[in-house]
Amino acid sequence: MQEAERIYQVIGDSVKWHMIGHLQRNKVKRAIKFFDMIETIDSVRLAESVDSHCAAAGKIMPVLIEINSGKESNKTGVLPEDVDELIREISELPDLRVQGLMTMGPRFGDPEDARHYFKATKTAFDRLSKARIPNVEMRYLSMGMSNSYQIAIEEGANIVRIGTKLFGER
Repeated sequence: MQEAERIYQVIGDSVKWHMIGHLQRNKVKRAIKFFDMIETIDSVRLAESVDSHCAAAGKIMPVLIEINSGKESNKTGVLPEDVDELIREISELPDLRVQGLMTMGPRFGDPEDARHYFKATKTAFDRLSKARIPNVEMRYLSMGMSNSYQIAIEEGANIVRIGTKLFGER
């Protein structure tokens, strides 16, 4: 978060800022000051915290729901079979707007191995698009990273994360 704040001081509002890492509830108050979208909502408790801090700041926060499409114990995100219930619960929060889904897929290895994760998330995205849940608009499907973004686009992603491709290895 401190690195994001330093970068924000240099670049400011000339870009749209998306929070893509795991967001801890104790960092929400700071995060809503800098980010235009949070892509990693994965629980009612986190959504309620974001909503509460946004209400206090007079801000409506667009969010994406993070899907743990691989059902990996080492990753955050709601399980695919639980996403509909989560979205229905948080759709009633007045200062959040669910605008889509996000999934990671495997970070390394053959990009083709990520395809089935992306397909599963796209299936959920399409189903939720047709559900017509109030305050929910399935506009964004954030999938893929530098090694898998092409597969993600083929499977319907309209947001990709290509930091390593742009900035090099960490």
